[in-house]
Amino acid sequence: MKASRLAAAGALAASAVVVLSSPAFAHVSVQPEGTAAKGGYAVVDFRVPNEQDDASTTKLEINFPTDHPLASVMPEPVEGWSIKTTKSTLDKPVEVHGEKLSEAITKITWTATGTGTDKGIQPGFFQKFPVSMGALPEDTDELTFKALQTYSNGDVVRWIEEQQEGQEEPENPAPVLTLSAAEEGHHGSGASQEPADDAAAAAATTTADAETDSSDTTARVLGIVGIVIGALGVAYGVLAGRRRTDNA
Repeated sequence: MKASRLAAAGALAASAVVVLSSPAFAHVSVQPEGTAAKGGYAVVDFRVPNEQDDASTTKLEINFPTDHPLASVMPEPVEGWSIKTTKSTLDKPVEVHGEKLSEAITKITWTATGTGTDKGIQPGFFQKFPVSMGALPEDTDELTFKALQTYSNGDVVRWIEEQQEGQEEPENPAPVLTLSAAEEGHHGSGASQEPADDAAAAAATTTADAETDSSDTTARVLGIVGIVIGALGVAYGVLAGRRRTDNA
């Protein structure tokens, strides 16, 4: 009886967790593929779930921050979707890693192509929209991307509300990309070069050590063989001398 009550309580608690956490999964979000380090480049995925039961998502608009503009923004082609990038002139040119930036991509729009009820993101599914971007700013811990999600029935969900410190999560939060600390002495794509060189050097050292060990082993074997052959020669000489003495 107690076991059944415990099982029922566990099931109820589990269902409560699902209910309470489900809104978080319904948000449009952004996550890096790997890391998004300050000063470097990253590929990030904008993840878009379909919240409605009787309509599909047919368009996604992602607005890029103009207070921290990105010099390089390249979306990856997504099957079944057309992509449009919007470049705008910045109100005030900024310097990004030594480069003067007066304009930057400020919006990417994905629109579902094709006809019929199968186009876009269907109810019960989600879609990833990958984008390569950089160089990521070094003077902030996060980037906010305001998003608009359009459904086939005309509904538009505006994921544009920013989280305020000490406040509850807003109903329609904007996607936020958290940046990790920059690797010391490394910036951008060069960050992966030196570790590769270190690995090559380590491999070369290992090979050299292996060759040295092999040479030492060969020398030892040859020395032992020489000693054995010498000993056999001495033994043969002694036996031959004894035979001559006996015959005499």
